[in-house]
Amino acid sequence: QFVEFGGGLVQPGDTLLLSCVVPDLPPDYFAVGWFRQVSEKDHEGVACITGEDGRAHYSRNTRDRFTMSWDYARNMILLQMSSLRPEDTAVYYCGPSGLTSGTCDPGDYDEWGQGTQVTVSS
Repeated sequence: QFVEFGGGLVQPGDTLLLSCVVPDLPPDYFAVGWFRQVSEKDHEGVACITGEDGRAHYSRNTRDRFTMSWDYARNMILLQMSSLRPEDTAVYYCGPSGLTSGTCDPGDYDEWGQGTQVTVSS
């Protein structure tokens, strides 16, 4: 099971690092990613890394502010968030990902963990 942590209450412009423990993945997994959810809306793709080439993909509104990476030693994926905005406020989750028109997409995945709350407010 994916386990997320690192969220918190920060001010606009601050940085925050989210971490996710990744369970054992099948050898042919496509990608893993970060997603966020506001209220009962769908999980929005934030960033993902494809397994085949290790390339990171970002949503249009996080591309220049967030950086996703692997910590292979600890089998974790990280999301470094900078220049945070109030509209980044959400519960952040990690999980398997696909790519739909270049956008990280969780598809039918529904085994979400607890997530980690990020609140950006002054």
